[in-house]
Amino acid sequence: MFVAPDPGRLRLRNSSRAVVGVALAVLTAELAGLSLTASITGGLAALLALFTVLDPTVRAQRITTALLPVAGFPVLALATTLHGVPLARDGAFLAVVFAGVYARRFGPRGHALGIFGFMMFFVTQFLHAVPAQLPELFAAVGLALLASAAVRFVLWPIERRTPPAAAPPGLPGAGIARPTTRQAVQATLACSFALGIGQALSEDRWYWAVGTAWWIFVNTASRGETLVRGFRRVVGTVAGIAAGLLIAVPLHGAPAPTAALVAVCVFGIFYTAAPSYSWMMFFVTVMAGLLYGLLGVLHPGLLLLRFQETAIGAVGAALAVVLVLPVTTHATNHAWIQRALRCVHAATAEAAARLAHTAGADPAPHAAELELLLARVRMALAPLVHPLSPFRARKARARQVVALLDECAREVRGLAAVAADPAASHDARLAAACWRVEAAVEALTAGERELERPTQARPAATEPAALVHLHGLERALAELAAPLRSDPRSPLVRA
Repeated sequence: MFVAPDPGRLRLRNSSRAVVGVALAVLTAELAGLSLTASITGGLAALLALFTVLDPTVRAQRITTALLPVAGFPVLALATTLHGVPLARDGAFLAVVFAGVYARRFGPRGHALGIFGFMMFFVTQFLHAVPAQLPELFAAVGLALLASAAVRFVLWPIERRTPPAAAPPGLPGAGIARPTTRQAVQATLACSFALGIGQALSEDRWYWAVGTAWWIFVNTASRGETLVRGFRRVVGTVAGIAAGLLIAVPLHGAPAPTAALVAVCVFGIFYTAAPSYSWMMFFVTVMAGLLYGLLGVLHPGLLLLRFQETAIGAVGAALAVVLVLPVTTHATNHAWIQRALRCVHAATAEAAARLAHTAGADPAPHAAELELLLARVRMALAPLVHPLSPFRARKARARQVVALLDECAREVRGLAAVAADPAASHDARLAAACWRVEAAVEALTAGERELERPTQARPAATEPAALVHLHGLERALAELAAPLRSDPRSPLVRA
């Protein structure tokens, strides 16, 4: 978590901005004279707006933020109205689960709106909100979204100087077609299991089981990824409960220190979300304990119940991905690796065209896309490189693939930097080297012929920088042939 790359300190800045946005939202609600329940709802709404709205352009982010009430307010009204009608409430919650996951097919905007809608239902259960509180809940959420938008787009517009990289689109292929429909079915069944068993355990705090099952399905594509995510969620929750016993319980809801620690947790949630799901869940769990303390209901038994409900939700998610419309990890990682290799191909071709002074050629967007694709490759391979994975040979091959793809990314970044230099000139050897790189990618993605290992182990000192990077790409791609072409009876990953 602490040594993970943070180019341009974006995670640090986003995390700091989140603290400011959430604090402003809560302060606004307090100054408006709203209740503690409404203030907490507003703070969580601001956190969600800053955390989930990830559109590729600032304009699109503004539109999505403006649409959050459209998704959240009806759900908020439905959840509070049905608070005293358990059967109808449970059915409505499961309908929101299905719709929230299904909305992901509409891209980042659908993803954000689906999460916001689900969490509005969840928050009403967390706070035991009733219909009489609905007007102030609307007011708190509205003020929170205005406050978070002011911080994000006016006071601290990070994305204006550093545009967010566009997330790679979903995976193609018949084997994993319609992933949102499949995941919507899986998530709904998992949440149904969690809801039933969770209510048998506790009629008041069952929603943690449903929330666990729901969040495990966010940003996962295969059963292996989902199982690993469930394990990490339980680990983070256990660590957070231990910290809550030492920190939250002794505070007894004291306002000032609790507010300061909640700010630390908000920072931790944003800062650790990308590199470590377990650490993110640690901060989420500690924050939940602190909020329970503010509400005056925190005690050690409640934290134990929190763990039990989390375990139920994780079991529900595991059963759903294993038994219902499963997608193997092998199919998922193969598709993402292929996408990453084609991106290397595109970046190399653009760099060669740029060095040849072709108008409009630019490898930089492909280099940025490659970083995002490699993040998805790492997520796809996570089940195999997990410490508890019993498949040692596959683990070694998966780590080798990640290391070689990282090397490709470094060479592509270097190649893009060289191509961006106006003084860089075209060399006759560049065309041949680019052709060899492109041929190597074609061989790896098509699997039609063996790759020839480059005969020149070390570039000459007089070679141009671009050629040095191309030779590095050749070597990395040639070495990728071994782990990617292993015995089919022992695939790179098989979940």
